[in-house]
Amino acid sequence: MTPLRFVLTPACLAVGLCIASLGAQAQNTKAPKVQLWMDVSTGTMAGMPEMDSLPGGLMGGGAQGRAGGGNTAYGNARAMSIMPPRVIDIALHNTLRPGVEASQTIPAGMRMGESLQLVPPRAQPTQTEPGEVPQEYQQHQPKGRILLYWGCGSAVRAGQPRVIDLARAKPSDYAQAFAGRAVPDRGPRVGPSYALYPNERNQVSLSAGSSLVGEHQVRGDGVPASMKFTLGAAQDLMPAIDLRTTGKPQDSMGTSWQPVRNARAYYLHAMSQNGDDLVMWSSAETPDTGMGLFDYLSPATIDRWLKERVLLSPETTQCAIPQGIFAGGGRDATPMLRMMAYGGESHIVHPPRPADPKAAWEPEWAVRVRVKSHTMAMLGEEMQGRRGGSMGAAPGAPSGGAYSSGMGGAPAGQQPAGEGGTDAGNVVNPVNLLRGIFGR
Repeated sequence: MTPLRFVLTPACLAVGLCIASLGAQAQNTKAPKVQLWMDVSTGTMAGMPEMDSLPGGLMGGGAQGRAGGGNTAYGNARAMSIMPPRVIDIALHNTLRPGVEASQTIPAGMRMGESLQLVPPRAQPTQTEPGEVPQEYQQHQPKGRILLYWGCGSAVRAGQPRVIDLARAKPSDYAQAFAGRAVPDRGPRVGPSYALYPNERNQVSLSAGSSLVGEHQVRGDGVPASMKFTLGAAQDLMPAIDLRTTGKPQDSMGTSWQPVRNARAYYLHAMSQNGDDLVMWSSAETPDTGMGLFDYLSPATIDRWLKERVLLSPETTQCAIPQGIFAGGGRDATPMLRMMAYGGESHIVHPPRPADPKAAWEPEWAVRVRVKSHTMAMLGEEMQGRRGGSMGAAPGAPSGGAYSSGMGGAPAGQQPAGEGGTDAGNVVNPVNLLRGIFGR
């Protein structure tokens, strides 16, 4: 996985092309002098109110808690965090003046002030890539098995489950068992030469009524005066997923949802612990642990995986989980369901590519915007989704605190929730489900 990071250069990412595809034109194309990456994410927990709208006492104090909202470090947009429920990550790379602060003027509809300050990080961040087993588990010899089920339907299909016996695997093999299908990291490898939002000084979060639609402008030393761009509805925040679940673990459990605006595809994944075994199920028509799918996907990848029936079509609104696959875990192993709604990816380049393919092209700047929405649910409870714009807590559902996966691109420099962090007592963390396998 790591070597692939160097195949897709920042120039390729910003322009939306790969050098290999340019062929003879490569010598006529130069990398943009300034590149901006914007990742936007909406996250909720089914059956519960949004985490930034809970009473002040649960958030650590009214408006101040909402202002910070948990979006305190760059990288949260790639994670499955739901506190705050709306996250924006911005990374600026200005080759003319690397590592210098800048600002991004934003439309009033974002409700985050007139501009966002972009500040260089103190140190080079490190991230857990989607599909990778966290470092803390890689040094332990695993035990137990992974039982893989897949496909929507009320009954277990013939040939399932696929069994991965980790106790018999070599230490170098079991990480690959978790990785499965995944995409290379296409985000910026941020470091001191970048300027980021959020940062230590600026941590205001998007609110329920925020919209990115409108004109944006980046200003700073060395930033071209022409760096203005307009975002439309396709680049705006996606709505929260209105997910509903029915049934108990011993039954065939049902999931249904309202269509999500701008969603290009859906993916569902559930898992639970049964002794030393980890039971996994996904909505895909192919067997896979599925850990690598909880990230932004390019339009080409979405189209390919729709054809391969890895992802559900945007017209899909329900999916059944086979009967009994999570029945053996007992009360302390409540199955956890995660769901993704993949949005679009937009590239804005200035000046645009010349009509003449032989003409030299020297972009001054480029912007990439990615959007997604995700939700989580504890299966076995009747999650009835949103009611009148808020989410009613289901009986027996967890209350308060953060709910973070700790997988799929955890924020740089932050300890996964539930692993010794300040919110450990209130956090449900699916990484904990791996402990039985990894002897922790």
